[in-house]
Amino acid sequence: MLSTPAATEGLNFNKKGFLVNFDDWNREVAEAIAAEKGLELTECHWVAIDFLRDYFQTYELPPSPRVLIKSIGDKLSEGAPCTRKTLDALFPWGGCKEACRIAGLPDFYCNAC
Repeated sequence: MLSTPAATEGLNFNKKGFLVNFDDWNREVAEAIAAEKGLELTECHWVAIDFLRDYFQTYELPPSPRVLIKSIGDKLSEGAPCTRKTLDALFPWGGCKEACRIAGLPDFYCNAC
């Protein structure tokens, strides 16, 4: 159960907690999904989430972690090289897959993670 039901009321989620309809997503929904795991979204999280959503809207599939890191890694890890470990640290309960879930990407598309 999501911790802020008002933001997710009336939305459909699958058994794994992924939003069924990509277009039902908004920032409040993302915050509610993250809060379920005790995660407070920072600017770095939003950079990753926005990139995932933009990429998905353009290509109809999520980027691989490698594409995400190469494209926006400098915005996720200041002063140090961004790696898969950096991404996993931002989203500690599932790394890229958890990022996809918070970004509202459908579960069946998040196989690249």
